[in-house]
Amino acid sequence: MDAALLLAFGLLAQGLNLSTGVPGPRKPNTLFPWRRTPGSGRVRRAWVIPPISVSENHKRIPFPLVQIKSDKQPLGGVIYSIQGPGVDKEPQGIFSIDKFTGKVFLNAMLDREKTDHFRLRAFALDLGGSTLEDPTDLEIVVVDQNDNRPVFQQDVFTGHVLEGSAPGTFVTRAEATDADDPDTDNAALRYSILAQSEPELFSIDEHTGEIRTVQVGLDREVVAMYNLSLQVADMSGDGLTATALAIITLDDINDNAPEFTRDQFFLEATEAVSGVDVGRLEVQDRDLPGSPNWVAKFTILEGDPDGQFTVRTDPKTNEGVLSVMKPLDHESHEHYRLLVSVENEVPLQVTAPRATRSQAMVSVHVQDTNEAPLFQENPLRTSLAEGAVPGTPVATFSAHDPDTEQLQRLSYTKDYDPEDWLQVDQTTGQIHTQRVLSPASPFLKDGWYRAIILVSDNASPPCTATGTLSVEILEVNDHAPVLIPPTGSLCSEPARGSGLLLGATDEDLPPHGAPFHFQLSPRSPALAQNWSISQVNVSHALLRLRHRLPEGVHHVSLLLRDSGQPQQQREQPLNVSVCRCALDGACLPGAAALRSGSTGVSLSALVVVLGSVTVLLLLIVLVAVLARCQRRSRDKGLLYGLQDDLRDNILNYDEQGGGEEDQDAYDLSQLRHSTELAALGGPLGRPPLRMDAPSGRPPGPPPLLLSTSPTDIAGFIRDGLEAADGDPSVPPYDTALIYDYEGDGSVAGTLSSILSSLGDEDQDYDYLRDWGPRFARLADMYGHQ
Repeated sequence: MDAALLLAFGLLAQGLNLSTGVPGPRKPNTLFPWRRTPGSGRVRRAWVIPPISVSENHKRIPFPLVQIKSDKQPLGGVIYSIQGPGVDKEPQGIFSIDKFTGKVFLNAMLDREKTDHFRLRAFALDLGGSTLEDPTDLEIVVVDQNDNRPVFQQDVFTGHVLEGSAPGTFVTRAEATDADDPDTDNAALRYSILAQSEPELFSIDEHTGEIRTVQVGLDREVVAMYNLSLQVADMSGDGLTATALAIITLDDINDNAPEFTRDQFFLEATEAVSGVDVGRLEVQDRDLPGSPNWVAKFTILEGDPDGQFTVRTDPKTNEGVLSVMKPLDHESHEHYRLLVSVENEVPLQVTAPRATRSQAMVSVHVQDTNEAPLFQENPLRTSLAEGAVPGTPVATFSAHDPDTEQLQRLSYTKDYDPEDWLQVDQTTGQIHTQRVLSPASPFLKDGWYRAIILVSDNASPPCTATGTLSVEILEVNDHAPVLIPPTGSLCSEPARGSGLLLGATDEDLPPHGAPFHFQLSPRSPALAQNWSISQVNVSHALLRLRHRLPEGVHHVSLLLRDSGQPQQQREQPLNVSVCRCALDGACLPGAAALRSGSTGVSLSALVVVLGSVTVLLLLIVLVAVLARCQRRSRDKGLLYGLQDDLRDNILNYDEQGGGEEDQDAYDLSQLRHSTELAALGGPLGRPPLRMDAPSGRPPGPPPLLLSTSPTDIAGFIRDGLEAADGDPSVPPYDTALIYDYEGDGSVAGTLSSILSSLGDEDQDYDYLRDWGPRFARLADMYGHQ
């Protein structure tokens, strides 16, 4: 086959009906893509293979598309293969080739919306696997079919437009898509309105899907919402179709004014109350409820010059609520006629019709009720001097009854009087004091006393009013100034030192206190010869010597006056210690001791000291009596029932001798028991006398007789002690006595009660065990248990 024939065949292959996507003859066309022309050996491609077109959704498969050949080897000597998407790449298995004949087959239906073309690579190999020709491209184009309907992007389109809008106003836009080839009529979309209410107020652009108004007459109060049925079709309106819904809402404008439902309203109000609702004023408005175009605003135009009424809007019902702002008085104004207007919060459209009932007359009748009495002045403030005596008039807290048409009686009572200071006349309201108010009362705040008075009428039920009474307690100058300090010291040399600085205080509050006036007592003119006093400031003065005075305490009487009305004064003594001093005016140490010893003590301090000493002495006596009673009971318990012969009687001797080593100075017969002496008939001895007793004293009480019974030894000892204490001729038994020389040393130690302890429990009697069996028994009785 020469080159001319091959070229003609190639041209013929381009003219086959494969390009239209319609299946051709069963025998595929044969192409020689590797055909070479004879020449000098330069190799070139015989032709470029045009794209092979095949229709999508082709159902007769496998379908032969084309056959390729190479003339380099004889028939049966070439092996053909293809590669690329649809063969060995995804999506795989769509195309295949007979490796010996070179026929290319379609093995599956194609979908242009998924893949609109395929580019394959064709190869020619000899039987040994060597490449005979360079790879060549084989392009397969999928031809579109109208197999997809158009789809609206939304099932329901919404739009808003103001009522009364002009024709041509944009409302919304409907959009649709088609998956077919956009370059063909298969995706050429057209929009239309299938249905809408009469009259037709909206139109849609068939190319863009924009919905607009077409004429006037949109009124939300007539129709608030419109539903449009939309359609879209491909093939320029003649193909496949889809439908959707468009909902168009009319937005409200204030084209309707609010109106009262009536021309006149009749209401009733109660007097003497405020902040209460009287009644409601009904209105209607055709605009959208809840919107500013619907909300009503009320204004009282006439009939309320004092501003006693107000009208607010109920947000739920849009009604006007008439309320009383200030208490009404039936006696002064029984009936009100109010002219009330209504309008919207936002301005009304110019084209809106004028309201016929934008104003209404509201008649309010004031009902008469029992009103509480009224105090003529509340709170009532007055003043009273401190210390006012009982029965002093304070004030008259009177009230009147505003119910002039009702004759009622008023009565006054106290509600709060913490100090029970005041007395109120139940009929007249006159207030008097019933006792003196203490200046230290905790209910006296900054000089003011507060009480609450009630007044009630005798209606049924009664009405009560509360009044506050504030009484200012005026300060009275009832205290004289007091000198501080009442003592001081001065240098005996007038030229030394700065003098004695004196001050004063006053319990009264200003202006009844300072400035204070200091002067020497006029009743003692002689004081001015030695002393001078000069004012330093409003509360202090300086006392000086006119010439040298002897050291010691000098008494100066001063007269102090305050600045109150009436003026109070006090004459007060001043103890001044005049001392020797150094050059700087300070008292020398010796002079300081003299000054401290001579300083006077005030009467109050002396009373306190004497009282303290008296209480201390009473406590000491009480403790001593209790201790003695306890000792007596213990002594009786210890000595009761003793059967042994005790020779430890207490005897008085005139001669002490030389102590325990002087045996000649003792009369051993005195150691005998009293019962033995009585048996022998011997005398019991003369009464003892103390060597240190003062002379010239009356003789003491007769001597006590020794007991003859061991059981009375405790009573004998007690009586002896009491006799010694009560004898005025001798010192008490526990007084240190003076004795003659008693010798050197004593194994017993001292028995002086002065050096002994106050109680028996502090004594140590264990040493008595060393004196024999009789003293051992005594040690058992008084020693540690």
